[in-house]
Amino acid sequence: MPKVSEEYRDARRAQILAAARRCFLRNGFHETSMQDVFGEAGLSSGAVYRYFSGKEDLIVALAEENMREVVTMIHGLATTDPHLGLGAALAQVLEVVGTKQTDEHFGAMAVLVWSEALRNKAIAKRFEETLAPMRRDLTEVVSQHQANGALPTAAPADAIATLIMSVIPGYILQLALFGPDTVRQVPDAALALWPS
Repeated sequence: MPKVSEEYRDARRAQILAAARRCFLRNGFHETSMQDVFGEAGLSSGAVYRYFSGKEDLIVALAEENMREVVTMIHGLATTDPHLGLGAALAQVLEVVGTKQTDEHFGAMAVLVWSEALRNKAIAKRFEETLAPMRRDLTEVVSQHQANGALPTAAPADAIATLIMSVIPGYILQLALFGPDTVRQVPDAALALWPS
C-alpha cells in the first residue's frame, strides 16, 4: 500500500475539521452526530476516525486550531519583540481575532467550546493545556514591561497577564453575539489605555 504524504494527511485533517466546524456552527455540539460530520466531509467513518477518535476530539482540535495563531502571536511577542507596547500587543491580538471571526467564525466557535468545557472536564483540561503557554508568555511580556518601568509593579505579573487575557474572551463574546461593529474600536482603545 503506498504511503500518503504529510501534505495529504494535513489536507484531509483540515477537510474534516472544516466539515465539523460547519456542522457545529449550524447545529451545536450536542445536535451534531459523527454521521453528520461524515456526510458534511464527504468521507467514510473509517477515513474520519483515522484522524479523530470522536466528537470530543474534534471539538478540542477546533479549539486548539482557533487559539493557535493567538498563542503563536503572544509567544512571538514574548520572545522576539518585548519592547512592543502592551496596548499595541493587545491590539494586534484583537485584530487577529476580528479577522479570524470574519474568515472562520472564530467567536461563535470559541463560545461553543467554552460552554462545552463547562460541561465536559476532559475538554476543559485540554483547553487549559492549550491556554497555559499563552498565559506563561503573556506573564513574561508583562514582567519585561514591569522591569523596564512601562507597567507598575504593584500587582504581580501573572495577575496582570490574567487580567489582559480576560479582555480577549470579553472581546470574542461581544464579537460573536453582537457583530464586528460593536467592537470595531476596541483595538484602538487598548492602544489608548496602554500607549507605547
